[in-house]
Amino acid sequence: MDIAATKKKLGLKERYTLMTRGLGWEPTYQAIDDVFPMDTFEGIKIHDWEAWEDPFRLTMDSYWKYQAEKDRKLYAILDAFAQSNGHLTVSDARYINTTKLFACGLAPLEYMSHRGFSHVARQFRGVGPRVACMMQSLDEMRHAQTQIHAVSNYNRYYNGMSEFRHYHDHLPYLQAAKSFFEDAASAGPFEFVIAIGFAFEYVLTNLVFVPFISGAAYNGDMGAMTFGFSAQSDEARHMTLGLEVIRFVLEQDPANVPIVQKWLNKWTWRGVRVITLVAMMQDYMLPKRVMSWAEAWEIYFEENCGALFRDLARYGITMPPCVEQIRKERDHLSHLAWCAFYQSRSSLNFQLWLPSAEDMDWLSAKYPETFDRYYRPRFEYWADLEAAGTPFEASGSPMQCQVCQIPLMFPEPDEPLKLAQRHRHYKEEQYHFCSDYCQEIFDDEPEKYIQAHIGTHEFLKGNCFGPDVDSTAEGFDPLAAALAFWRIADGKDNGLFTGSEDATNFDLWRGLAKTNV
Repeated sequence: MDIAATKKKLGLKERYTLMTRGLGWEPTYQAIDDVFPMDTFEGIKIHDWEAWEDPFRLTMDSYWKYQAEKDRKLYAILDAFAQSNGHLTVSDARYINTTKLFACGLAPLEYMSHRGFSHVARQFRGVGPRVACMMQSLDEMRHAQTQIHAVSNYNRYYNGMSEFRHYHDHLPYLQAAKSFFEDAASAGPFEFVIAIGFAFEYVLTNLVFVPFISGAAYNGDMGAMTFGFSAQSDEARHMTLGLEVIRFVLEQDPANVPIVQKWLNKWTWRGVRVITLVAMMQDYMLPKRVMSWAEAWEIYFEENCGALFRDLARYGITMPPCVEQIRKERDHLSHLAWCAFYQSRSSLNFQLWLPSAEDMDWLSAKYPETFDRYYRPRFEYWADLEAAGTPFEASGSPMQCQVCQIPLMFPEPDEPLKLAQRHRHYKEEQYHFCSDYCQEIFDDEPEKYIQAHIGTHEFLKGNCFGPDVDSTAEGFDPLAAALAFWRIADGKDNGLFTGSEDATNFDLWRGLAKTNV
């Protein structure tokens, strides 16, 4: 009698190889270099694409199963949060402004990341990296969708979120984050994966999806907490992908080392500049705080990234030189940002407030070397002006850095009371920078950065007005015209939090929720 043959169950590695390497083929009527021209022009040399290994060895069938299970749990909580008027359970209405900044500043970046990885997945001739990039592209699309869905509950009740996509494209303060991704997406495939896998995933999202999302939970925002924790398992895989690309490239050829070092130097600095928004959110926009920005930075950058660079040292990689300046700016970053936003609140889609005496005592304890000396006097002076009915507000447009596009607000590294500014003439034009490192990035690729869309420049050139606006008309108000173009309702979406429509409605609705009326 014949005995039925039993098929040996494939191991994880064999299954991963079958489900990825078997998807590629050798072209016959076109040269391989013509099919994949982008993975060589950066100067990166790859001798063995088969050496690529995805540490997770995730295959598409497993991917859909895991993501479907996470989505079921996520949307169950989001629906419950919405149906129970969860927006009234947050610690304070000021917190809702963080969701506005999150929706406008981060969710569109997830979509840009989706598009970038979709593009890069076509550019690598190695099948393994193509599959990994394709799955990360799907992840990023899912993250954008879940973040928008989570925040949409707040959009039903509060101002400043409905035009989040338009804001991302046009509001000057959001150009810093947008330019980060446009810079990466307009680079080659290896630089893009290292830029996003390292600077965005390893540096930025650790600080967003761990301490900041923990802060959302601490302030009663179960919607943000749920999508943050749902995304974090994906982020762990994304970080691993970015680090695997770095190691893979470094192990292929010694000539790759200086190229990768230059990218790590650049994107460490670019990532830190973008993270200024997160620093401000964590120290100033959470009514109930989990930890300070400085404490989070010490854990998630100084310790984690320090370990990473120690690991990469065997390939000849060194810590980027900008890290020393980052350490010096750490205890100034969030305060500088909040001061800058407070002064420019008319051009924003969220409200601002001055820290209370209790807030300032907390900030003083967390930043004993800087807060009382440099920032408390400023806030107390502005508080006196508010009490007198004459709140301070800047009357001009700030000068923005040509590279990071953040206003020139940072001090010299060793002189906290001296404004850092650098200038460079290129093709009979003058360009401005916030630091030596932004200037170095410009000097390396000037033709790229002279194309930057600088928000304040566009405003001064008249490009922030509608097509039917006559800027020569008598009594023309450029700020009112710009707000209309940006789709900001003056006095509702912007300005001071105290007395705002959002604050008034929140107090009214929460009061009704606690009474029998």
